[in-house]
Amino acid sequence: MKRIQLAAIPLLSATLFACGVNNDKDNTYNAQSDFTRAYQSITDATLKAHTKTLSSDEFEGRSPTSKGEKITLDYLISNFKQMGYEPGNGDSYLQAVNLLEMTASPAMTMTIGNNTFEYKKGMIASTKREKTQVNVNDSDVIFVGFGVNAPEYDWNDYAGLDVKGKTVVILVNDPGFENPDSGKFQGKTMTYYGRWTYKYEEASRQGAAAAIIVHETAPASYGWSVVANSWSGPQYSLVSENGNADRVAVEGWLSNDAAKKVFADAGLDFAQEKAKALVSPYHSNLKQKASITVNSTMKKSVSHNVIATLPGSQTPEEHIIYSAHWDHLGKDENKKGDQIYNGAHDNATGTATALAIAKAYKELTIAPKRSVTFLIVTAEEQGLLGSLYYAEHPIIALDKTVANINMDAMNVLGRTKDVSVVGMGKSELETYLAKAAKRQDRVLTQESRPEAGSYYRSDHFSFAKQGVPALYAKGGNTPIDEKTADYKKRTKLLITGCYHQVCDQFRENWDFSGVREDSQLLFEVGYDLAQSSDWPKWNAASEFQRH
Repeated sequence: MKRIQLAAIPLLSATLFACGVNNDKDNTYNAQSDFTRAYQSITDATLKAHTKTLSSDEFEGRSPTSKGEKITLDYLISNFKQMGYEPGNGDSYLQAVNLLEMTASPAMTMTIGNNTFEYKKGMIASTKREKTQVNVNDSDVIFVGFGVNAPEYDWNDYAGLDVKGKTVVILVNDPGFENPDSGKFQGKTMTYYGRWTYKYEEASRQGAAAAIIVHETAPASYGWSVVANSWSGPQYSLVSENGNADRVAVEGWLSNDAAKKVFADAGLDFAQEKAKALVSPYHSNLKQKASITVNSTMKKSVSHNVIATLPGSQTPEEHIIYSAHWDHLGKDENKKGDQIYNGAHDNATGTATALAIAKAYKELTIAPKRSVTFLIVTAEEQGLLGSLYYAEHPIIALDKTVANINMDAMNVLGRTKDVSVVGMGKSELETYLAKAAKRQDRVLTQESRPEAGSYYRSDHFSFAKQGVPALYAKGGNTPIDEKTADYKKRTKLLITGCYHQVCDQFRENWDFSGVREDSQLLFEVGYDLAQSSDWPKWNAASEFQRH
């Protein structure tokens, strides 16, 4: 009898909420006007102010474990406290993330056959193993095509091949990118098999000593400078029980020009070998030896995810989780001139969006039925490590996590007629997104460059791998009017090429109206989910399913 009586309380509350009744003051409550007030509380000025602060020089590029981390955490926690959010991890707003920081000495060279390549010029290399020195000496060099072992696509570049102790050279992306009409993989849309993270993982499973990816700008979706900047300096991984002994000793990249020299010395043409690898699983012996020594300084450290919760009014055990990453690349004191990677676009804008949406929820007179939690994670730039750690050590049970909504590098190019859905077609969350877009007279469109594999490159992917439906959407490609189109053209000229560069800085003339509309859009998606009892599902064609 007690259980029946207790269960009746939330049912009664739900009825009152649905009828627009509240027992406060005049006993009237208009849910729609309450939502509208919260929706409209998200403003350009709020988003701009947070972005400007988070990307200022004071934050020193927000590198994990640095002075910049402490300043960033203090800023985020202060804001969540002022808004009235509860700590998401017991009595703490923080979740400790144990990181292994490895900094490879730039005084290294890689020798393959008769060629010696210099650090950051023709090659870049590091290690994830917990050792101050790793050596690869006179290791046989094997070209393994795309380095893919995918039974569901009937594709295995390692079939019949023993690469234990050898150096594997791997093409970037997957076989569908440059052969989109072949029916292989998902055409130009990158699968996880095209990601560099997967290629190192598979080479490790195969027992290789070293895994070297050949850089090409189009299939990688970024230039060599991004590789040189992102894979140099401190590199992080999660602390493991075996000291990452199951990883390849050396993980690296070769520039395209360097790779062509290696293939030429083997009497092979790089383009012809690549063409063979596009058609079917392929490998070939490059009949050369590779040698490299990586000396590293090693430090175990602790960074932090920030987690804050607005408890639900009826089913607080069920959560909608918004995610964004607070970190960027920090500062490079060896660099001449500007040394700070401010990360204004990536990802001060996403963090600002999280704070603006969090404030909007607190504008509601009655909290949503389900809890709404904000997870601002660390070490995204180092391979989604903060969100990966959270997904493997969830504070909120994954089977109580209804959905994840992610925010990364928001649209500073002005309002758009469309909404770009990254990884379009993956889940029923797009139904909620379409409803929210309709309010703004916008339509859903596929991301402009699905070949970049963006769905696997931000923190929602950590949730997706665990079966939690995850949405990543932001401003589309069609400007709202001619004035915006002109602004977009001018602004793109300024920010193009600034990804992971020191020029990713806040600009006073940025138009935040597109960020605001997208923030309102994602607020509505989360609000509707939080007011619902539905559990969105993955679409049948998706590679993810809830466990």
